[in-house]
Amino acid sequence: MSVASMRRAARDSVSGLPREFWWLWTSTLVNRLGAFVATFLALYLTLERGYSASYAGLVAALHGLGGVVSSIGAGVMTDRLGRRPTLLIAQTSTAASVAVLGFMQHPVAIAGVAFVVGMASNASRPAVQAMMADIVAPEDRVRAFALNYWAINLGFAFSSLAAGLIAEHSYLIGFLGEAAMTLACAILVFRKIPESRPTVAPGAAGAAETEIGMGAVLRDRRFMGVVGLSFLIALLFMQSSVSLPVAMGADGFSSSDFGMAIAVNGVLIVALQIPVTRFIEHRDPQRLLVISALLAGYGFGLTAFAGSIAVYMLTVCVWTLAEIINSPTQMGLVVRLSPTHGRGRYQGVYTLSWSAAALVAPLAGGAVIDHYGADTLWAGCAVIGTIAAAGYWLLMRNLPTAERGETAGVSSASPAGATPAGAAPAGASSAGASSAGASSAGAPEAEPTAAA
Repeated sequence: MSVASMRRAARDSVSGLPREFWWLWTSTLVNRLGAFVATFLALYLTLERGYSASYAGLVAALHGLGGVVSSIGAGVMTDRLGRRPTLLIAQTSTAASVAVLGFMQHPVAIAGVAFVVGMASNASRPAVQAMMADIVAPEDRVRAFALNYWAINLGFAFSSLAAGLIAEHSYLIGFLGEAAMTLACAILVFRKIPESRPTVAPGAAGAAETEIGMGAVLRDRRFMGVVGLSFLIALLFMQSSVSLPVAMGADGFSSSDFGMAIAVNGVLIVALQIPVTRFIEHRDPQRLLVISALLAGYGFGLTAFAGSIAVYMLTVCVWTLAEIINSPTQMGLVVRLSPTHGRGRYQGVYTLSWSAAALVAPLAGGAVIDHYGADTLWAGCAVIGTIAAAGYWLLMRNLPTAERGETAGVSSASPAGATPAGAAPAGASSAGASSAGASSAGAPEAEPTAAA
């Protein structure tokens, strides 16, 4: 490809998106540049404080439990209070609680504050995702989610390397640094990003849509199938922030070694997310989601054979490709399944799948490593990936071809949540941390899984 072609492709990837999106994108980038706690909490507890892998898993699970608690509440707040107020409350609370966590000494206090951090940090995800769906045209949403995920991982790649070096000198600096960067995000949102919540005049067509309740979301079978598969995929990606650093530490690798290995994840996403998204945008989502599930499962499964930094990096490459494929496909689908005035609730329930995984994965990962060894955990990841792949195939095999195409972004001119006449709702597809958001914000962000 010529330089001119590369420039044209880059220009096409970023053109046509509203200014508000770019301020939200900048907020995500700033947040992830300062990410520290979710990535290095397990190493901080095991190497710096001398706690067991099981205790590290318990603390990470409480962090995830906080996210479970806040997911639904934040989704409802996003619809009722608004996207911008919810985001401001979440980010200022995160900044305060992360700073406090750095000063905690007693194991019970550490666990309690980690729970609060999980609540606060996860509360921003439904708001960010709903706001992005509000301000970006339907035909541009897959691209917008990919760009946002790209920002998450651009920041993650930098922060992983920087935080690994910082941790060699002082973990406290990392906690305070993340608090400062998160507060900067709140200031940016306050000054630059307006409220985007759609409004409907009383009696106007579609006004009944504002009455969507949580029960309607939970009765949406196809959407809840997506949520269940998302939970399985999230279980895999969560291993990168808890089980992987613990396993590497047990093998004699340092925090900076882990930082180098996990930074490959962010670097690859920065390099490949946009071109890969352009390639998969019009592909069959069923095939994409099956492939991504297998890559995730067997990518982590290959970790059982890792004995050097180079091999660890290779395994990260495999499951990172799964992230790159899964994230935009999955997020584009979730938005299409979400009625306009129920986006906050739908995004809250979707976020719940990642929060629940953040609760279960550390407990299961730590316990399996302590009692059966890391190799058993990695083999289990391969099994989960296979189950998820089968689930995607079964869930989507009866969808009409045209509907699959719409889900993948082939025909996205219709409003979000609209269903073609005579077609079933498009909810049967996908389930992406990273982000967090992941958004990544979450994101997971992946946090990956650190999604903002």
